[in-house]
Amino acid sequence: MADRNVLGGELGECGVDPVTGYYRDGKCVADEADLGNHSVCAVMTGPFLEQQRRVGNDLVTPRPEWLFPGLKPGDRWCVVAARWLQAHAEGVAAPVVLECTHERALDVVPLELLRHYAVDVPDDPRVLG
Repeated sequence: MADRNVLGGELGECGVDPVTGYYRDGKCVADEADLGNHSVCAVMTGPFLEQQRRVGNDLVTPRPEWLFPGLKPGDRWCVVAARWLQAHAEGVAAPVVLECTHERALDVVPLELLRHYAVDVPDDPRVLG
């Protein structure tokens, strides 16, 4: 059975440049093996990346031993649902691609909140600063 997104459809690809996902397959598959629930397909922004660094989740520094290239504004990345919700509480939640956000995100974040941050990825991601 195919993985489902928060809208009930087939889970779309979040990002391949850089390659994201718990399984580094480009999708936010959040099955029982993913204890962190990396289910939210977020479009990185400067404020979100800074907030994550501040709380101990450095998403900017490359970590080749984990196949992690380091992120910049405009990159799409599967983030932990609880971390995304924490960023929302601090006023810096990253935009969300609903079609690429795994249904397991709903265990942590209400659909209405995800819809509030829903975006299509802009042609020029530099606008996300």
